[in-house]
Amino acid sequence: MIDPITLILGITLGGVLVCFAVHFIPVGGAPAAMAQTTGIGTGTTMLATGSGLTGLVSAGFMLNAVGAGVDQMALVLASGAVGAMLMLDFTMLIANAIYVWGVGVVPASAKVKYDPITKDRQDLYVSQGTEGHGIPTVCFVSGTLGALFGGVGGSLVYWMLYHVSADPAMSGIFAIGIFLVNSVIASYNIGGTIEGFHDPKFKRLPKAVVASLVATFLCALIAIYVVPGGAVL
Repeated sequence: MIDPITLILGITLGGVLVCFAVHFIPVGGAPAAMAQTTGIGTGTTMLATGSGLTGLVSAGFMLNAVGAGVDQMALVLASGAVGAMLMLDFTMLIANAIYVWGVGVVPASAKVKYDPITKDRQDLYVSQGTEGHGIPTVCFVSGTLGALFGGVGGSLVYWMLYHVSADPAMSGIFAIGIFLVNSVIASYNIGGTIEGFHDPKFKRLPKAVVASLVATFLCALIAIYVVPGGAVL
């Protein structure tokens, strides 16, 4: 049995990782849907939750297969990370296919003159009156990293909660709730669209981490006593 302090700290760390991860994901919202800015054409919370849920399902399958022992923790977290990464990578890949072949625009960032990864020129391909379009390489890589951190964070929350209740369904429900809390915190901090780790808005990250730390800590306190089984701690 894991002691309550370790559970609280583990859940809090997982939630902070989720909030941290969201800032890496290229979110374009409604403007991206019209190819007027880079990123995926939907909101921060929806993207984070979508990849997070996929990660939780993957983590749940692995936990069911290998058990919830400390020795198996790395496998559960890795499974959650891979699930989240696959979901977001496929989303970005299909989005780019729509942008390129459906809309007819070249993925290009308006935040940097040269792609930090490929070193390709960006400003020459940005359409006049837009803030970029599609999901250029740096955004794709940033999104993949975000899914990795988010998958690990969400899986950590799930794994910790499972040790409170031994109930996969209840653990999943509370993990999703903590995921949503941190997605919303990140969404308010970003305030619209973000391209990834190279975006100037990424510098706002420390404020979100502090808010996430406080919010998730309170969620963790509630979880270990509200989730069935937590009262015995």
